Amino acid sequence: MLIDGVWRDASAGDTFAVIDPATGRELARVADATPADAVAALDAAAAAADDWAATAPRVRGEILRRAFDLATEHREDLALLMTVEMGKSLAEARGEVTYGAEFLRWFSEEAVRISGRYGTNPEGTGTTIVSHRPVGPCLLITPWNFPLAMATRKIAPALAAGCTVVLKPAELTPLTSLYFAALLIEAGVPAGVVNVVTTTDSSGVASAVMADDRLRKVSFTGSTPVGKILLKQAADNVLRTSMELGGNAPFLVFDDADVDAAVAGAMLAKFRNIGEACTAANRFFVQRGVADEFAEKLTAKVRELAVGRGTDEGVSIGPLINDAAVAKNAELVDDAVSRGAAVATGGAAVDGPGTFFQPTVLTGITPGTRLLREEIFGPVAAISTFETEEEGVRLANDTEFGLVSYAFTRDLARGHRLITSLRSGMLGLNTGVVSNASAPFGGVKSSGLGREGGAEGIHEYLDTTYTLLPAS
Repeated sequence: MLIDGVWRDASAGDTFAVIDPATGRELARVADATPADAVAALDAAAAAADDWAATAPRVRGEILRRAFDLATEHREDLALLMTVEMGKSLAEARGEVTYGAEFLRWFSEEAVRISGRYGTNPEGTGTTIVSHRPVGPCLLITPWNFPLAMATRKIAPALAAGCTVVLKPAELTPLTSLYFAALLIEAGVPAGVVNVVTTTDSSGVASAVMADDRLRKVSFTGSTPVGKILLKQAADNVLRTSMELGGNAPFLVFDDADVDAAVAGAMLAKFRNIGEACTAANRFFVQRGVADEFAEKLTAKVRELAVGRGTDEGVSIGPLINDAAVAKNAELVDDAVSRGAAVATGGAAVDGPGTFFQPTVLTGITPGTRLLREEIFGPVAAISTFETEEEGVRLANDTEFGLVSYAFTRDLARGHRLITSLRSGMLGLNTGVVSNASAPFGGVKSSGLGREGGAEGIHEYLDTTYTLLPAS
């Protein structure tokens, strides 16, 4: 792990294995931190906080820009690490490097654009000054499905704002974060500004750091149940929080849609990253008039997907992250079939080594099916039909989650109505991908709080101060 600029073992000397999900074989062993190690990392972040906050914004921005250049230069190394520890194809891993590095470039530019306000108050009795300053040391907790992008999406705005951080990557995919931390050191990040704690005791480590009043913010990407626990813990010290939690994205296709474009969008929204994404389309609602055409064309495209180890040429669908993920996908498919759904293609685990599941299309999904309530996190597309726009919107909104929605229509007026009627933090209108470093990423309802990316992203790491100067 990395603490105060030094690579060190866990204080208890323990390690844990990182497994290649495509083979089940051990890739490496990394330090298994204790809560005491995590507090040591916070010690380093707290000690470095004042100097880093006082570092000129231009200097902070230039360091982030060098980190962008290094991540781009080491694209193949980062991509290979993600492929072997997470499972995605090399092509998708290279795409993640491009996407993840962009947060470094974007926030390198935002570092020098932290501004405030100055002006006479409405009563004319004084001058109002509004300024911003870094919140302080932050705990960043990242998931396993996008090992680089989730780290850069949090570290970049934190450093740009002048905050120091303790990063706790997912235990399933820590290697990418450790490699990226080495690149940050090479880019010039001072000792203690970025600390990385790898552990199998996620709750113990997080609890120890969050109980310390020197920590001022926690940013978490992961499941809604864990996010709720962290929010309760954050309340004790009134921590700033950013929570990017679970999703249950609807994908609406209207009768007037370009069906071929909708199928292309569905392939991206559903099968990108093996379906293991919070933004993955979870529930496909297709208007009756184009339902058969959409299902047939989607099924044909899904049958073309090649399943295999991500390092193999031409592979589109790699392994799921572990056995539990395979079991969950199988259970969800079995439940749907038991309730009357038909399997158009796929529908089962793949025999042999590794944790593979066939790319799957199900039609005839009925109310009450678990697929409509639970996040799939796998390559399973579940199709239902609807009759009217009102019914489609009602079905789309019938979930506790609200991260992202997708909709395909050529009716401009309908598109504008959907912007306000779909209850989600993001909307892909005639597109299957919404993520971009320049845009605010985040959800509503049980999908979380706060935004990552865009001009909004840096303000998640800034406190606001108001000063009044009386008129002379």
